[in-house]
Amino acid sequence: MFDVDSLVSDCQTALADPDPQRTVREILLRTLRKPGPVADALAGNEGGINVVFNSPALTVLNVIWAPKMKLLPHDHRMWAVIGIYGGAEDNTLYRRGAERIEPAGGRLLHDSDVLALGTDAIHSVANPERRFTGAIHVYGGDFVNQPRSQWDPDTLLEQPFDFEQIRKAFAAANEEWARQAGQDLDEATF
Repeated sequence: MFDVDSLVSDCQTALADPDPQRTVREILLRTLRKPGPVADALAGNEGGINVVFNSPALTVLNVIWAPKMKLLPHDHRMWAVIGIYGGAEDNTLYRRGAERIEPAGGRLLHDSDVLALGTDAIHSVANPERRFTGAIHVYGGDFVNQPRSQWDPDTLLEQPFDFEQIRKAFAAANEEWARQAGQDLDEATF
């Protein structure tokens, strides 16, 4: 049985470890061995970023990607651990170049996969499937209030992170899915 409060408590305890990111990764690997109960507790019928827990030292998000949604390149400026409980998350990784970022690989995550990102990581995310994707994102800091950057997806030039633009991207992806699918969002499940 999955309990979100226990997950948050375990992640908070992990902060005292010498390598909290590694410990949080182990927690998510254990939690997502059986992703069904996690999906039962966290899955929704609409894409969005849901703050489960936020403090200066730790943030836990439940991120739901609408079908075929793409999010522009961005950084976190803190370590992150991402675990998938339903669907797929296609991460494109970037490195800083002289004037703009440059693609530097990627990783496609599926149910039960976990990805750790360092404090300097830059990535973009896409849901390649025609179903919702659900993921637990754990950050080693205050993800909600941390100043950070995003990059124009066409020019790959850096600009200040705009959380309102991200919210609008989720809303637009939900509307696009509903329009293309010709159905209510609650019919497109994990």
